[in-house]
Amino acid sequence: MNKGQLIEAIAKDANITKTQAGGALDAFVKNVQVSLKKGDKVTIVGFGTFSASNRAARMGRNPQTGQPIRIPAKRVAKFSAGKSLKAAI
Repeated sequence: MNKGQLIEAIAKDANITKTQAGGALDAFVKNVQVSLKKGDKVTIVGFGTFSASNRAARMGRNPQTGQPIRIPAKRVAKFSAGKSLKAAI
């Protein structure tokens, strides 16, 4: 399912227009990004938790040449599925 299909499904289930559903989805994504950037977690009971964590610098290998390369530290987003989502899948 891509973003357009998700918007259509939200609009149908919530009985709203696609424009309203698209706006709601965009607002959700924006607010999750802002919260993670601030260091907060976003928990949706039954669905899951979005969080941000720091990944340490490490050594890796260039797959084409086999040469070792340094992979810098960075901040990454994580998602942990909730109990209801796990059960549904």
